[in-house]
Amino acid sequence: MSKVLLLFAHPVFQTSVLNKALLDGVVAMENVTVHDLYECYPNFMIDVRYEQQLLDAHDVVIFQHPFYWYSCPSILKEWIDLVWEHGYAYGTNGHALRGKRFMSSITAGGDSKNYAGELNIRGLLKPFEYSAKLCEMDFLPPFITYGGNKIKAGNHDPNLPEGYLNKQVKTFKQLLDDLINDRIDVRGSENYPTMNHKLEADND
Repeated sequence: MSKVLLLFAHPVFQTSVLNKALLDGVVAMENVTVHDLYECYPNFMIDVRYEQQLLDAHDVVIFQHPFYWYSCPSILKEWIDLVWEHGYAYGTNGHALRGKRFMSSITAGGDSKNYAGELNIRGLLKPFEYSAKLCEMDFLPPFITYGGNKIKAGNHDPNLPEGYLNKQVKTFKQLLDDLINDRIDVRGSENYPTMNHKLEADND
């Protein structure tokens, strides 16, 4: 049985549709800690020791955030810079994160067709992948929820199936349950571009 730390970063959560739906689906799950960075640190004064204690107490780390300018909201980058410090997360005697599983869960305003070719999200998230691997974490491909702009506006997106967001919420909850119960094969997942692709392949 594993414990999941879901690090959530959204500077305008009150306007969110995708992230709110995803979090509502998992916030009450046992063995899941939802940690809202903007709520905890409105002045960006991150308590590094507390954050490291949180990491120590969990087996799975998930970055949950909207995909801003092909990256993450600023507080999450600040969190990485300060919390994953030398001597703790990497470097000499820095092995605290070794063997923990890492995954990004990203919400994108655009459609999946906007993230094809050289703009594929797995490629754009390489800095997170390389950072996790430097910290000796077991990297899992990202879980992606697309179409935020059209869903928020109530417009039909022909690239998304009917009931897409509800399906994403259920799939994300099942993914977390699989991570808690150690049903995810890390080595069998790493060659998929996203966890969405891996889960679809498992269900075929």
